[in-house]
Amino acid sequence: MSDSLNPLWTPSEKRILNSAMYAFQKHIGVEGDYKKFHQFSVAKKDVFWSEIIKYFGVHFQGQLQPILSEDGFDRYSWCPNVQLNFAENLLAKGSDDSLALNFQHESGLVKKITYKQLRFSVASIGQYLKSYLKPGEVLAAYMPNIPETVVAMLATSSVGGVFTSTSCDFGIEGVLDRLSQSKPKVLFATIGYEYNGKYFDLIDRLLEIEKRLPSLEKIILVDFLEKSSDLKSVASKFQKAVIYQEIESVPSTSQFIQLPFSHPLYIMYSSGTTGKPKCIVHSQGGTLLGHIKELGLHTDLGAEKKIFFFTTCGWMMWNWLVSSLYFGAEIILYEGSPTMPSPEYYFKMIDREQINIFGTSPKFLKALEDTNTIYNSEFISLETILSTGSPLLPEQYDYVYQKIKKDVLLASISGGTDILGCFMLGNPTLPVFSGEIQCLGLGLDVAAIDENGKPVIDSVGELVCQSTFPNRPLSFLDDATNEKINSAYFSQNPGVWTHGDFIKVTSRGGVIVLGRSDATLNPGGVRIGTAEIYRQTETIPFIQDSICVGKTNNGDVDIILFVKLKLNEVLTDERKKQIKQQIKKNTTPRHVPREIIAVKDIPYTRSGKKVELAVTRILAGAPVSNVEALVNPECLDEYLSIFPL
Repeated sequence: MSDSLNPLWTPSEKRILNSAMYAFQKHIGVEGDYKKFHQFSVAKKDVFWSEIIKYFGVHFQGQLQPILSEDGFDRYSWCPNVQLNFAENLLAKGSDDSLALNFQHESGLVKKITYKQLRFSVASIGQYLKSYLKPGEVLAAYMPNIPETVVAMLATSSVGGVFTSTSCDFGIEGVLDRLSQSKPKVLFATIGYEYNGKYFDLIDRLLEIEKRLPSLEKIILVDFLEKSSDLKSVASKFQKAVIYQEIESVPSTSQFIQLPFSHPLYIMYSSGTTGKPKCIVHSQGGTLLGHIKELGLHTDLGAEKKIFFFTTCGWMMWNWLVSSLYFGAEIILYEGSPTMPSPEYYFKMIDREQINIFGTSPKFLKALEDTNTIYNSEFISLETILSTGSPLLPEQYDYVYQKIKKDVLLASISGGTDILGCFMLGNPTLPVFSGEIQCLGLGLDVAAIDENGKPVIDSVGELVCQSTFPNRPLSFLDDATNEKINSAYFSQNPGVWTHGDFIKVTSRGGVIVLGRSDATLNPGGVRIGTAEIYRQTETIPFIQDSICVGKTNNGDVDIILFVKLKLNEVLTDERKKQIKQQIKKNTTPRHVPREIIAVKDIPYTRSGKKVELAVTRILAGAPVSNVEALVNPECLDEYLSIFPL
């Protein structure tokens, strides 16, 4: 086990001096100490964000000042005199012959798109969309992670439309739960996709969606796997369908409508399990600035680099990844299962495509570790591994540095769909410590606060952001009085963004994420983050996975631990005792579960997060809705059989 007092990795002087973070600090005139720079970015918001716009060459019209017309969360007040176009900015910097999109499919299918080709496609689709979308109207994508989805988003933005997307593995009800709220006029949809070697035909599903979504005026069909021998015949089954290839091939000139900074860009959906997903509206200007800061400074992305993140189009990391186009970088898009033909083969895509920044999750790193693969590679191109979806445990830090690469920046990042970005993330100029996110994000006044609302250091507290930031959401849909958004983020601590996570900000400026505060355990009135228990179960050899929740009992909370065992393993009384002893030894007696129960599977969202709240609701006798947010909702039946409503 690594020593948390000593860094696992320290950047070389060359890496620091060559980083955009170092150059920007020098430009601002706050060199050296990052904590000092972060404090400056929060205290001088107007200066910091003005310089982000100018330094990174954001294309805009109008007056930059005031950057912020009203300081506070009461309304969105950023850059009221600025007009810009999100798509125009993303397509402005890449040279014609440079690769924009490098598409890799599990089957071996490869498609590479230059910036010149991407601009052509966006112009053609944008020209077509002008007949159906007015500024502010919605286009939805029911698509896999393929180049056509990127084209759809950019074309929508170019004409002032609002883009929303859902993964094509969602069922009809999951799609309608989302799109019946956002009311798209145009639907981009694939007629089928492959996953883990199996083809899924979506035509019948799409016909049902067309029938039940009255807002639709046009469906644009995509057959990226070319499975249909007669796509025109398929299109004729629909009342409103056209074929993507037929409209994408029509030459056109790009026209980018200049829109207010606060014009809606994306509608994102929360992955909660207590009702229909919340529809969160994000601004084009705020999203752009947030992503420029996170990708350009914290991730150190540039035109010469290649970036990858494993994601679907239903997760915010897809939107985040696509913003890499702003830097003229090459984006590797992957569609399919990371186990095809094996996790090792998928991971060695780093070498095959010479990836510099590789994005993954703790769940995948654990699966990779379980393969016991020894890599005969130095992963020479690899500079940074990004990880998100859940807290990265100390054991996974050890695995990366011991088994994958010693000289790599392992950056755990954390934020959410709510802000379409990160509160805490990596930094190429700082060391990496085990189990700890490197730093707070620039321009975000993040703190851990105690029960009295006071910031604490080296102590568990509620994650809050104490002042407004550009990539805060504009609003929720159908929330004219702001009742929904205030209830979600500002009711617990008025005037302060409360995110719903427990964190610990360390004295050296790093952050440890301890789990969702609304799923956090509270036995005997002592707050416990679920990640503290997972850290112990991850090391027990017969446990494959686990989920830990609280069950109310006579005014107190019992900790219930569900474990998924490895193949052919059995949960005996002796093993239950072993689990409890290890948790007690390495944490506290209060962490020890009252019950340990073996289950066949652990519920996860499609973005790789354990769904503690769904299990918590089952134990409380409350119904669980929006199960379409889960990748494996059928596993909840077992929990219901153990704790019936």
